[in-house]
Amino acid sequence: MVHSATSLPQRFLGWLKSWEGLLLGLLIVVLIINSSLVPAYLSVGNQVNLFILFIEKSIIALMMTFIIINGEIDLSVASLMGLSAGTMARLFELGVPSGLAVVAALCVGLICGAFNSFWVTVVGLPSLVVTLAGMIAYRGLVWVLVEDRSISVLPAWLNDLGQKPIVGPFPFALLLFFTLAIVGYVILQYSGFGRLVYVIGINSDVARYSGVNVRRVKMSLFIASGFIASLAGLLYAARLGAMRSSTAEGFELDIITMVLLGGVSIFGGSGSLRGVFLSILIILNLRNGMGLAYLSANVQTGVIGLLLILSVLVPNLASSLRARMARRREMMRSLEMAESR
Repeated sequence: MVHSATSLPQRFLGWLKSWEGLLLGLLIVVLIINSSLVPAYLSVGNQVNLFILFIEKSIIALMMTFIIINGEIDLSVASLMGLSAGTMARLFELGVPSGLAVVAALCVGLICGAFNSFWVTVVGLPSLVVTLAGMIAYRGLVWVLVEDRSISVLPAWLNDLGQKPIVGPFPFALLLFFTLAIVGYVILQYSGFGRLVYVIGINSDVARYSGVNVRRVKMSLFIASGFIASLAGLLYAARLGAMRSSTAEGFELDIITMVLLGGVSIFGGSGSLRGVFLSILIILNLRNGMGLAYLSANVQTGVIGLLLILSVLVPNLASSLRARMARRREMMRSLEMAESR
């Protein structure tokens, strides 16, 4: 009993020294600063409103966590959001029933996700190249569908789903985010599939030689990523009540920053949804705080870009430092043993 009582504080202190503990500290600082600017900043209503502004990016960030831990990346998600929203809006504009238009838009995400996965898993091209090409191509298709105009006539039920609360002050998209976060956490941390995601991210060749169906896991992730991006695109159009060919343009930066700032290694094999959740809270509150300070959108984007660089640089420097210190301790131990002889 004494051992367990002393180990609990030690584990808690160890967590505070981790990257997630650092994120928690940064979040508290941001909240304190923002609260000093706006007295009712921490109210439930205000925090819900803040989350809603980033909810589609946050939903995709959950799926992107799986992709990056698996050692891959998907840069096409924002373009897929626009393509799916554009498909739904254009079909509805042409008189297609709203339910069928929504199903078609979701199928677009599945097809594009499968298309990405084919080039990555079957042909063997790097996901960075494949999804970068997809980002450009899918955005081009949006321009073909919508051209340089806005479609504001969307299904009424879809607008209600995106704009009206479902339970208390919580809209459907926010409830969906928390549901996906819980399901994703359980899958990633406690399921066999989640373990395979980590193992492949650490070393896909070793996983393949061990009998893991690497291709199937990666295909599943890319197809799921396409579906989630399409769903997020529909929710985004529903929240705004309209869509343009530029819908969700540039969202990739925030989404990838959310994941990498959350402690997920860009090289794959490590990270958790806990850190990503803290990262999401930091970024949405940081952007809001910069807005309260009247900083321009360009400055805000620059700050997020800097966070992206630091989220990649700092963990790698820390890892290199720990490895160097471990080698030094081992060398000192060897010298002491040699002297004792």
